Amino acid sequence: MKMTLLVSTSLLALAGCASTPSTSTRASASTSASVSTARAAAVNLASASGSLVSGKLSAMPMGDGVHLRGDVGGLVANSTHAIHVHQNGDCSAVDASSAGNHFNPTGSPHGKAGSGAHHAGDMDNIVANANGVAMVDMHLRGVTLGGGAANDVAGRGLIVHAMADDYRSQPAGNAGARLACGVIKVTR
Repeated sequence: MKMTLLVSTSLLALAGCASTPSTSTRASASTSASVSTARAAAVNLASASGSLVSGKLSAMPMGDGVHLRGDVGGLVANSTHAIHVHQNGDCSAVDASSAGNHFNPTGSPHGKAGSGAHHAGDMDNIVANANGVAMVDMHLRGVTLGGGAANDVAGRGLIVHAMADDYRSQPAGNAGARLACGVIKVTR
């Protein structure tokens, strides 16, 4: 009886030392790859395509994504414009084409955020006031800030377009020229 008890106890102890992680350990390891590691970022938008549009935004992880806040100026009074996160953090081209396509790590079609399939970089349009300034206060769901996961927006480009996003046309919502470009740079 003592020998059976000793063997059973030894087997239980060895089972606890197994090298294969439990399901809960594997699940938490995979979700930690898509958790923001940065606490804040800044985006300094500089004019592109000969426009006078510029602005400054802050970004911070919040809930299920990243929250953007700030303003964009130099727009036509009372106009509506698309704003998107783009694949590359490169604004060196005069027309900001160096920022590449919309940020789309899942290969989804373009669409309206929160209304079915859409790119990770798709956001709602911004509207300029009578002074040509658009106040930005929006949440980008399903992305992270820092950490290097596939859905990480740190180091990516942010583009303000000449026209409103129609949320239907592929691949970019018929949003027109790129009026301003900035890189999402982690500050802390």
